[in-house]
Amino acid sequence: MGKWSSWNLLQKQVASYNLFKQSRTLSLSLTSFAIMISSTRCNFLSNSGLGGCGNFCGGQKKGYGPWRVTCMSPINDRNGSVVNVMETPLKEIKKEAVVEDVDNNPISGGGPRDVYGEDKATEDHFVTPWSVSVASGYTLLRDPHFNKGLAFTEKERDAHYLRGLLPPSVIPQETQVKKMIQHIRQYQVPLQKYMAMMDLQERNERLFYKLLIEHVEELLPVVYTPTVGEACQKYGSIFMRPQGLYISLKEKGRILEVLRNWPEKNIQVIVVTDGERILGLGDLGCQGMGIPVGKLSLYTALGGVRPSACLPITIDVGTNNEKLLNDELYIGLKQRRATGQEYSELMHEFMTAVKQTYGEKVLIQFEDFANHNAFDLLEKYRSTHLVFNDDIQGTASVVLAGLVAALKLVGGNLADHRFLFLGAGEAGTGIAELIALETSKQTNAPLEEVRKNIWLVDSKGLIVSSRKDSLQHFKKPWAHEHEPVKNLLDAVKQIKPTVLIGTSGQGRTFTKEVIEAMASINEKPIILSLSNPTSQSECTAEEAYKWSKGRAIFASGSPFPPVEYKGKVFVPGQANNAYIFPGFGLGLIMSGTIRVHDDLLLAASEALAGEVSEENFEKGLIFPPFTDIRKISAQIAAKVAAKAYELGLATRLPQPKDLVKFAESCMYTPAYRSYR
Repeated sequence: MGKWSSWNLLQKQVASYNLFKQSRTLSLSLTSFAIMISSTRCNFLSNSGLGGCGNFCGGQKKGYGPWRVTCMSPINDRNGSVVNVMETPLKEIKKEAVVEDVDNNPISGGGPRDVYGEDKATEDHFVTPWSVSVASGYTLLRDPHFNKGLAFTEKERDAHYLRGLLPPSVIPQETQVKKMIQHIRQYQVPLQKYMAMMDLQERNERLFYKLLIEHVEELLPVVYTPTVGEACQKYGSIFMRPQGLYISLKEKGRILEVLRNWPEKNIQVIVVTDGERILGLGDLGCQGMGIPVGKLSLYTALGGVRPSACLPITIDVGTNNEKLLNDELYIGLKQRRATGQEYSELMHEFMTAVKQTYGEKVLIQFEDFANHNAFDLLEKYRSTHLVFNDDIQGTASVVLAGLVAALKLVGGNLADHRFLFLGAGEAGTGIAELIALETSKQTNAPLEEVRKNIWLVDSKGLIVSSRKDSLQHFKKPWAHEHEPVKNLLDAVKQIKPTVLIGTSGQGRTFTKEVIEAMASINEKPIILSLSNPTSQSECTAEEAYKWSKGRAIFASGSPFPPVEYKGKVFVPGQANNAYIFPGFGLGLIMSGTIRVHDDLLLAASEALAGEVSEENFEKGLIFPPFTDIRKISAQIAAKVAAKAYELGLATRLPQPKDLVKFAESCMYTPAYRSYR
């Protein structure tokens, strides 16, 4: 009996082994149809994480040909899923099962591990619409990353089970763009245009970015300032679906888990806010999510960072806005804003979790934090994380670029001018410090000395040394020897500035008397009214030109239309942070920079100022037009990357010979791909 039992056991083991072999063969066969991976990309782009090969290239052995296992449409489930992409290890796929790649050019994209070539593929390069598995039928039409609407060709409609799910007409992307811009233009209310754009982004991602890029000057005020401010105020009413991650006090102790819930794993840029100081609108709590969403759409459209590499996050610690606390449609925590240790612990857990999840080189951009938190967070994490505060550093960089360009119209160097700020918060002190750094660099004068040409006015008047004991720490460097001055007009008359800069968030504070005083002191007064949105601007373009008798060099934070004065048309410039942060971020990403240094901000300013042409100067512009913004972003990215390599902060080695061309090659393009 023991002998027969042993024999039966042996038979069972043999049968089990044969079944395993059959199952393994079937799995390999299915995977051979389902996986599309190319490992011929082991050039600098893949080593840098920009090319898209990731770890797949690293395992390629000498003597093996290029991997390419084509993907077929699903047979059993016409609405979507087939074999998981990573079903079989790559080493188990035999050489006989592959075919040559459809394109031998390096994969280029604004981010790491673009396995399926989503960034480089065009109508001429056929790819398969991957999600986790092959997307087809109704599922494909509901996936914003791969949906093309009526642009699906006849072959694609057959291959992906779209027959009958679309009208018979085939319309190319270019025609879709024309249709959508006409659709957007029919709305008279800016918020309706914003909602239409957000709806498009949720339906057809590539069409959204194609439309935004081709009509950037028209649509930038829609997806960003000033319209995004109104969108944040009414976010609870217009909220349809989540566009980013919400991390509240309820998630304290579980933030790592929350980050892992986000479907994209290769994140390069995070824009985060706690909603306490949204533009000039104050505490909007959880509804501040509109700002990170808007910023990251510009990272993609203007800077070419892949949408899948961008993550908007709102930290919800409550709100002190009584109106929101009593609003039944408010989407955030209905409690007073947390402060002190509770706030610090949550933020520290967040920063630690981000680094643990996405690595050392993920860029964390702080956005619209209140002054007391903004400066503390930047100072606390700048030595341990790749952090950037757009309100402090981005605004400073773009304004410095405008001032450097304006010098070509008024003459002299930065050291020859005197600056007066209305507003001594994040933006004002950030701009002042960067002006001082650049002036010190140009003149080799001590920083403390050049600061004496820069004066700030806050809500209590001119910042002077007699107020030093009561000042916040970030204001103290600007407390100079002078008798107290209570209002802006008297400060202008006594300080006699050549440049007046508004960062107060208080509308119409550059009065007629203030502008006339500036014009009486200077032949060409430089007046920068930077507060957003439009209602908070210190003065309008028309007021600046009219009250200065057409002599002002003017730029604003929000857009203003051209102004005609005494037969001459003036085109006001916009000191929009969108000039800087998309290209700045791209430069950090493509070089693998691990820390932000002030010299990188100066390099970005220099690059932007260099893009202002003589034709722009003739119109009174001190910033270039947004129509060329992607080329400008490439120039900024190249300058920032070059400085990062020079300072030893870059980790992508070796350094590319032509950084401008490399930046352009790294940019995401929203052209539709052709699907198998």
